[in-house]
Amino acid sequence: MYTVKEAAQITGLTEHAVRFYTDKGLVPSVQRNQNNIRMFDEESINWLHGVKCLKQSGMPIGVIKMYVDFCLEGDSTIPQRYTLMMEHKKAALVKLEEAKQHVAHLEQKTALYQAILEHRSPDTTNPGNWDKIQHMHSDVFYSPSVRKARDLRETQLLEENTLF
Repeated sequence: MYTVKEAAQITGLTEHAVRFYTDKGLVPSVQRNQNNIRMFDEESINWLHGVKCLKQSGMPIGVIKMYVDFCLEGDSTIPQRYTLMMEHKKAALVKLEEAKQHVAHLEQKTALYQAILEHRSPDTTNPGNWDKIQHMHSDVFYSPSVRKARDLRETQLLEENTLF
């Protein structure tokens, strides 16, 4: 039998995570000794490894709890566990695509910073400078409604100047 500290060392989880997972009912085989201290056997360690794996994949605690409950019900829930995993896989693939878009954006940003550092481009990354460079990137820095209002103001100013 292992203590919380030992279970944490074995699984690579923090002691806090081990306690949290047991409190959430994700380690059904955890036991308590006569002093009400959590004690973990090999099965409990396996549950902790499984929960850690699912959590690292981005699965929410509530869904992990459903998975644990399905497992406890036995083989009759294999279709439900499969469905749960397929849904999680779909969600993970969506997050992966979002992450790819973030990386592509960061690639553009770092290329821009490189150009700024090499004095090939002005600093367009600082919102404090945008009013100085709005003529260069007005389509990027201003929403359509702001652009429309700005264009209207410019037109009005031109008309006022031509009246004199």
